[in-house]
Amino acid sequence: MGAGQLREVTAQVQVPDTSLALGRVVTSDVPVTFDNTYYFTMQPAAAIRVLEIGAEPVTKQAYEGESLFIYSFAKPHAVNYNEMRRANLVVLREVPQVDAGLREALAAVVRRGGSVVVVPPASPAARGTYHELFRMLGIAGEQWELPGPGASGLARQEVALPNAGNPFFKDVLGAQPRQVVMPTVAPVVRLGRGGTDILRLRDGDGYLTEFTSGSGRAYVFAAPFAKEYSDFTAHALFVPVLYRLAMLSYHSDQPLAYRLNAPALTLTVPAGSGAVDEASYRLVHDSLTYIPAQRLLGGQLHLDVPTGLTTPGFYEVTKQGKGLTTLAFNMAKRESELAAYSAAELRQLLRPTHPNVQVLEGGAQPEVVARYRAEQTGRPLWRYCLLLALACLLAEALLLRFGRPHASTASAAA
Repeated sequence: MGAGQLREVTAQVQVPDTSLALGRVVTSDVPVTFDNTYYFTMQPAAAIRVLEIGAEPVTKQAYEGESLFIYSFAKPHAVNYNEMRRANLVVLREVPQVDAGLREALAAVVRRGGSVVVVPPASPAARGTYHELFRMLGIAGEQWELPGPGASGLARQEVALPNAGNPFFKDVLGAQPRQVVMPTVAPVVRLGRGGTDILRLRDGDGYLTEFTSGSGRAYVFAAPFAKEYSDFTAHALFVPVLYRLAMLSYHSDQPLAYRLNAPALTLTVPAGSGAVDEASYRLVHDSLTYIPAQRLLGGQLHLDVPTGLTTPGFYEVTKQGKGLTTLAFNMAKRESELAAYSAAELRQLLRPTHPNVQVLEGGAQPEVVARYRAEQTGRPLWRYCLLLALACLLAEALLLRFGRPHASTASAAA
């Protein structure tokens, strides 16, 4: 792979249990050896909580048989709001009237990063409260269909084939046969273009539309699930769509890894963790312990990354000696920058500020290098110093060898 190019590699990793997994990605990038390891942590997904609100359970069979989901059902007048606060996905199915308290609770689910699925009712009397709900979810420009002649009062349309390239259907759809019988629906609401259509009708309008609101998502079906308006619940596409809606509602608050040059990081701490003093939480790496600046706001722990934290690897977050979680830190991206200057660019860069610096290219001839060395260092005198030192040692040896007998003869004569 050439310099500056990107390549995506997908690897499936199976973890043995729900414990936090520590991992490393090691690459071989000779001759670069200082940034070839990427540390990360991976928290396996916990059970996804799904709450359906409606007159009767419709999605129960899809969710209740899977251990990945924790399904619960409530009627509109008996909603457990504590349970809703813990839900990852809330399905609001054809509720005739959405009161102010329920609207606020649904908006809170989206604000904290959860997902809300809205299946509108057919009754025109419900449109006022749903308009307020859409407004709180960041959905604007809905248009309600006027009923016409017929059993349902609206003409049915066929749902178009799903787009296999849509990220929503990643790893969901296999090879599709050419002739597929798709569900038919009678839409009661048309939504504005502020969202992303997951499923469309044959005329191009959206049937299932996704809207992003804050850190969460809102999904709106254009038709009720009632048999008079849709046969989508009996179609083979119904269960895979429900599964994807639930799985996309789950997200981990802790990233896979952090950078050493990040100014701060945020962690979610369990309720009832108590007050935070200056030494409550620490970062431990081997035998080193760091005490970062820290503050606890609304269940979110904000830690300033210590300036002395320069070694990539795994750091355990502890409180009063008890390990809470492990974070992975890696070098800053600029440390991996391998861009090089050409000789001409270096000369242009250094000439204004360092006129005494000369740039020699790697392919310079030996005589050019020798001439440059002679100009910069002058005539080498170390050889003459060595010869002079040897001459002095020789003279000293001669004096010691031939000078001592004369001294002894002079003493005897005296």
